[in-house]
Amino acid sequence: MNRFKRQNIRSRAFLSTTLALVVLGVFPVVLVGQTVDIKKVTADLEPAIRQAMIEGKIPSASIALISGDKVIWTGAFGESNLWARTPATTETVYLIGSTFKAMSTIALFQLMEQGKFKLDDPVSKYIDFTIQGDDPKNPVTFRHLLTHTSGLEGDFGAVPLWSNDAPLKLDDFVRKSLKVAFPPMTKVEYSNAAFTFVGYLVEKLSGVPYRQYIQDHIFKPLEMTSTAFDPTPDMDERLSVPYVVDEKTGRQTPTVRIRAAVFPAGIVYGTVLDQSNWLITNLNGGVFKGKRIISEATMNQMMTRQFDQFKGGIEGIWGNETAGFGLTWWSQVRDGDRYFAHSGSVGGYTAFLLGNRDRKFGFAILTNGNRAHPHLFKLADRAMDLMKKYSVPAGPGTVQPTPTGDKK
Repeated sequence: MNRFKRQNIRSRAFLSTTLALVVLGVFPVVLVGQTVDIKKVTADLEPAIRQAMIEGKIPSASIALISGDKVIWTGAFGESNLWARTPATTETVYLIGSTFKAMSTIALFQLMEQGKFKLDDPVSKYIDFTIQGDDPKNPVTFRHLLTHTSGLEGDFGAVPLWSNDAPLKLDDFVRKSLKVAFPPMTKVEYSNAAFTFVGYLVEKLSGVPYRQYIQDHIFKPLEMTSTAFDPTPDMDERLSVPYVVDEKTGRQTPTVRIRAAVFPAGIVYGTVLDQSNWLITNLNGGVFKGKRIISEATMNQMMTRQFDQFKGGIEGIWGNETAGFGLTWWSQVRDGDRYFAHSGSVGGYTAFLLGNRDRKFGFAILTNGNRAHPHLFKLADRAMDLMKKYSVPAGPGTVQPTPTGDKK
């Protein structure tokens, strides 16, 4: 197939995102204490999804809405591979990016709850090397790492997926590359290096290789069977293509797949259904299907803004005047409700998770759109507002009618 034909196919496929296209999987809505009228929610939400995809130049998106401990609706829109014109589904695999970071934090906190360390301990007490620039009089603590106030620099080193230069050994990276560039608590500066170090600490304190620990203590108990550092053959078959928009032509162009030179900053693959399980766990105080993976008290701390002096928005991209970092999760109060959130962004992919702590509503979205953050943030707020608008107290025996069938 010649280049001109390929470009035409891509162009036609992108235009298909202006039509809605594939919505898969609609679930019953039966909740304790409240009922969401999902028909009314989706009637208003689906046009907003299509508009966000057009404005954000997003080729495909997989989305889930959560209420309580249930997924109440899922939808998939657009095409995950524009050349092949492959419709996205809720089983499509995307890079989840930094939405993964809170999973590393939960792993670390499981060890904290076993008495392995305290949150405000200097990390130097638990390692056998000295971090460059770490001042014993003002040392880096665990809390600093998890709030991006550690002053640690050192990139995780994105390289092409099929490069022979990655991954580096975690132990080698933290010993050679970590550096405190400015004193802790000077400012908030997002640090992938800090979370690479979190992964090292999980490994060091548990005595288990980091990736194996995450598999055994996060992915497996939460039934995240399509989430992995390296996609399984089954996941690879469902993998979406990362796209960026060519500045000259305005066309969607496939971009280089990357991996981190060292784990675990956020180069993790998954589906929106697995992200839903993760969001349910966080909305329900650390419990998934009766299995507790972390205490409710620890979970509450993760979602609570830690430092008032740094309040007022996250990285200049999300949140109002109440916003700030919790322990990894972003936190804010909007319209009287407490929210937690985190985005993920890797070349050609943007993801977002949003949870309403008070109403236990959740929104998860994975896309192969590049740097589409503001469009996903706006869409998530819209979804939350609609679930609030169309929720009513559930009387005894109240069961919401269940929509059936696929919708195109």
